[in-house]
Parts: sequence; structure tokens; C-alpha cells
Amino acid sequence: MNAAVILFVGIVVLACGYLFYGRWLAKTWGIDPSRKTPAVEYQDGVDYVPSKAPVLMGHHFSSIAGAGPITGPVQAAVFGWVPVMLWILIGGIFFGGVHDFGALFASLRHKGQSIGEIIGDTMGSKMKKLFLVFTYLTLLLVIAAFSSMVAGTFSATYTNGVLDKAASATNASTAMISILFIVIAIAFGFMIYRRNAPLLVSTIAGVVAIAAIIAIGLNWHPIYLNNRIWMILIGVYIAAASIVPVWILLQPRDYLSSFLLYFMMALAIIGIFGAHPSISQMPAFTGFYNKTQGYLFPALFVTIACGAISGFHSLVSSGTTSKQLDNEKHALPVAYGSMLIECVLGLCTICAVGYLWKDFSSGTTTNPMQVFSIGIAKMVAVLPGLSGAENVIRSLLILAISVFCLTSLDTSTRLARYTFQEFWLAPGETVADAKGFKKVLVNPYFSSVLTVVLGVGLGMTGYMNIWPLFGASNQLLAAVGLLAVATWLGKVGKKNKMFYIPMIFMLCVTVTSLIQTVIKNVNALSSGAATDFGWDVARTVIAVLLVVLALILAVDSIRTMRKQSLAKKASVA
Repeated sequence: MNAAVILFVGIVVLACGYLFYGRWLAKTWGIDPSRKTPAVEYQDGVDYVPSKAPVLMGHHFSSIAGAGPITGPVQAAVFGWVPVMLWILIGGIFFGGVHDFGALFASLRHKGQSIGEIIGDTMGSKMKKLFLVFTYLTLLLVIAAFSSMVAGTFSATYTNGVLDKAASATNASTAMISILFIVIAIAFGFMIYRRNAPLLVSTIAGVVAIAAIIAIGLNWHPIYLNNRIWMILIGVYIAAASIVPVWILLQPRDYLSSFLLYFMMALAIIGIFGAHPSISQMPAFTGFYNKTQGYLFPALFVTIACGAISGFHSLVSSGTTSKQLDNEKHALPVAYGSMLIECVLGLCTICAVGYLWKDFSSGTTTNPMQVFSIGIAKMVAVLPGLSGAENVIRSLLILAISVFCLTSLDTSTRLARYTFQEFWLAPGETVADAKGFKKVLVNPYFSSVLTVVLGVGLGMTGYMNIWPLFGASNQLLAAVGLLAVATWLGKVGKKNKMFYIPMIFMLCVTVTSLIQTVIKNVNALSSGAATDFGWDVARTVIAVLLVVLALILAVDSIRTMRKQSLAKKASVA
């Protein structure tokens, strides 16, 4: 099979999905361009800030992308390119797109509040509390995993306690560019929101500045720090980023970082179409079982998260994006459109794996970031006049991925703060209304610092210990998000049947995966084969809690929708 054919067919299918299914959803739910959005109605200059569609698109896309659409397809490639491609296309159009768009729409009609508030409105405060606890724990895992990943791309290498500058040069460059990126993002936000500079002019200046800091960072990178110090510095940064008004850092940083993502995708598409290599060495389908990933069901659907459907997306849609959308008509391109663009990145990843299949299948190159960056760089280097650019392109791709992880980290910390504050507030109560001990708990500074201490502290235990927990909790969050929006749509009298198959399927996938995890860990613990007793116990306990939580929410959601259906029939009769 030719890589260019895979990408071309995939893009055409996704475009059709947007034009026909996405627009149908918008019409069915009643997107109203004349209706005031929460960003306009409750504008406060901190969290509720109306944003121009391209700026918000940049924030949303950068926040949901991260390394997910690269990591998932690479790991799932052991099943062959056909199941991976099918799940990305079907999942993106009928699962992930519906999930993200639905979460944003529901939040827009709930004053920009989170999925937790929507659950509280439809299923009661007890279900809301359960969901918020689960969401907060999931976000802590996100912060832990991504802070560990980012620190790993910044950290210096030491040999026998001595700094190895040569081996640390790439990481030092990435760190330097990332620091300078924050500076130009703040300057960009100031020019747009305080000097009313034209977006086009500011964007051109921002892109030129990005090129400049990349050149500076590649040639001048004097900061060499160990992993622990970088973890602490990242913690300080994300604590500050979660508190300051979104126009100062979150919006401009995410908007500018989206151009790195577009650049990375453009390179990938140019390389794939330009080189149009055969990936015949990569099997179309390897079977329903793989010794590293397990059975195709549920492994494929848990492993490929962000490239098809991800629970984290609903938190972004209903957490920060809904507070910045200036017009409901932009909800479709921002939420549904971003999900499908992420699917394109997942398809590019399949092509990169196929191009490096010999090295990947032999175990020579298995790290997802390396597979993607090396595969795409080699394809681009085949093009005329670019034969000597492979190493530079590879470095730029790694930098882009690192920037996206840091962007997701910023958003996750702010979302965790929102979630922690919501847990302590009564229905209709705001942070300003809180009194006594609640006033301390919902204080933005307290909730942010507590979140960062817990998340970064957990991240210091190591990325590999955290990722398995994150994968399971993230996909369960997707199932719960689908349940929540479907229940709310039923309450307000709008069609919700498009949610039935996705939410039932994702619930089955997640519960099956978690039960498998519990059985595996219990067997390891009982036989004495556990490699890390503490983490095996923790994973077992968390997996059991997640299963129980999922079943409680599912039963309550089904009961609520049944009552809605009976009430509707009674009113008709």
C-alpha cells in the first residue's frame, strides 16, 4: 500500500464527515449564531474572554493535541494499518467529533460551566460530586504524565555525576526555545488585547519571532539542569499559568503554538505526498491478539485515544473553550473541526510507522516521538533539495511535540483548578459567594498550588508508572462525557440518539480494559511476580474504583434517560 493513498483517502473521508455529519449535528442541536455566548455575557477579563475564532481554534487544537495522536497510533500499529486507520476515521467522525462538539455545546448552554455541572443539572449533586472527584484525579494524572514528559525533553544528561554537554545539547535547545516561546506569547497577548493590534499583522510578527527563537535556541542554550529541578520549575510555571488571565498567556501561547503544529502537519503531508513511499512491509492486519498489547478489543480503542476519541477533550471543550467562544457558529469548526484535524495527524503517524516498519518491528526504533520524527524527516529528505535537512527537520518535529505537551499541561492545570473549586461550591454558588473554610479551598491560588504540588509530585515517580493509569481513566472519562451530554440533550428535548452507540461502546471498552488490568495485577500480586508492589496495588485499587464509578454513572444515566422517554411519551399521549 502507498502511504500517499492512505492519507488522501483519509482526508477525503474526514472532509465528508465534517461537511455532512458535522453540519447535520449543528442543525439538529440548534446552533444559534444570534444567541449570546457565556464569553460575551459573563466577560470578566480573566476566564471569560471573547476570542477571535482563529485564536480560539489555536488554543483548542493545541490543548487537545499534545502527543496523543502520535503516541496512540504508534503503539497500536502492532495490529496492522487497517484497524488503526478504520478506528481513526470512524472514531473521529462518529465518536470523538460528536463527543467534543457535544461537550462544547452543552457547556455553552450552561454558562460556560463544566461537564460536572451538566451532570449535576441532569442527574443530581451526588453524581456531580462523583464525576468531579474522578475528573480531578484524571487531571492530576495528566499533569503528572505530561510534566514528566516535558521535563524529560529539557533535562541535561550526566555521566558519573558529570554534565555531558554534547549529549545534553538537543534538550537544552528545546528548553531554551520553550522559555523564549513563553516570552513572545506574553508580548503577543499584550499587543492583541491591550494595544488592539491587527490579528494578521501580529500573527505574521509572531511567526517570524518563532523562527527567530528557534534559530537562537539551536545556537545558544546555556541552561543545563537535571530532571528534578526542571520538574520544580515546570510546576512553578503551570501554577502561574493557571491563575493569570487567559489573554496574558493561555490564549496567545496556544494560538502561536498551533502554528508549530500546522507546520509539523504540513511537513508530514508534504513528505508523504512528495515521497509517496510504499509501506508494504507493514501488515494490513496482524490478528486479534498481540503479545505486547493484548487483544484487539479493547486494546486498540484504549491505546488510540486522542486520534479518535479522548475524554480529556470534553474537559477542554467545557472548561476553557466554552468560556472564550465569541459566537455559537464557531463551535462546529473549533470542536468538531479540531478533532478531525487531529485525526489527520493520526493518519500521518500511520504512514511514518509504515515507512520505518523494519526498525519498529525489530525493536530498533519504538519510541513514538522518535518513530514519528524520524519517519517524517526521512520522507521529507527524499524531496529535491532537502537531502541534507533530515537532522534539522527531525529536531524541529521533536521541538513541536514538546511544545504541544507543555500546552496541554497549561490547560490541564487550569481545568484542574476549575474542577477543584466546583467540588466545594453549592449549585448556583460562585467563588465570590464562598465563606468559611470553603473560601480558602476555592481560592484560585490555594487550589492551583495544591493541584501542582500533587500533580508534579506524582510526576516525579516516573512517566511509565503513570501512563497506564492515565490511558484507562481518560477513555472512561470519554464514556462518561458521552453519557452526560446525551442525558442533558434528552432533558432539553433535543435528539440524542447519535450518542447511544458511542457511549455504550466506550463504556464496554473501558470496563473490559479495567477488568483485564485488575485480573492481571491480582495474578501478579498473588503469585509474587509483581515488579513494583506499590504501583501494582495502586493500579489495582484505582482500576476497581474506576469500574465502580463508571457503572454507577451509567446506571443513573440510563435511569434518567428512561424517565425522560416515559415523560415524553406521556405528554404526547
